[in-house]
Amino acid sequence: MSNHKVVSRDEWLALRQELLEKEKELTRQRDKLNEQRRELPWVKVEKNYVFDSDKGQVSLSDLFDGRSQLVVQHFMFNPDWEQGCVGCSFLADHKDAARVHLNQHDVSTVAISRAPLSKIEAFKKRMNWQFPWVSSGSSDFNYDYGVSFNKQDLANGPVFYNYQMQKYDQEDTAGTSVFYKNEAGEIFHTYSTYARGDESLLGAYNYLDLTPKGRNEHGAHKNLMDWVKHHDKY
Repeated sequence: MSNHKVVSRDEWLALRQELLEKEKELTRQRDKLNEQRRELPWVKVEKNYVFDSDKGQVSLSDLFDGRSQLVVQHFMFNPDWEQGCVGCSFLADHKDAARVHLNQHDVSTVAISRAPLSKIEAFKKRMNWQFPWVSSGSSDFNYDYGVSFNKQDLANGPVFYNYQMQKYDQEDTAGTSVFYKNEAGEIFHTYSTYARGDESLLGAYNYLDLTPKGRNEHGAHKNLMDWVKHHDKY
């Protein structure tokens, strides 16, 4: 960083204006992509998924909490673990502040994991999170929405993850899914994204992308696993 190019204010301004045009074009492209995402056809949810919550057993319909749109964080938390995934926790740290505004815009949010509710509740309390978080351990939900795989399927070869067959070595992974409920109570799956598709929800990344050092992820993993910790471990 100490060898970074230094120029006059006028030269910097000219280069900054040139970059601004590229930023504007990216914004326009993102707007078009968002529109195409909203135009995707939907798939009706036929299964009656049941989850364990702090209020007892609840259905997928219950998770909408009186709203028509639901954003699900597929929180990577294997039943054998004592704490949730670091990367998922990084995303979860952004949820509570956003949830206040989302709820006022007809959007409910929830985290769903296969871990038992007792582990979820203990970890949630430790991290001081308030958003709803339920266990899907007794249902097919995680498997049906592409974020969990059984041991035999993993051993047999490629599994269908992130919309393609690929070799994978973990029973649980992360993602985000979106659902819509109409006035008749019918539920539709409208969108899911995995892997780096979640990055747009990480506000901290957007800050880092503005800075001279950027994300500064140059360790063994070349991603957030090189530096992010559970926020109570910094």
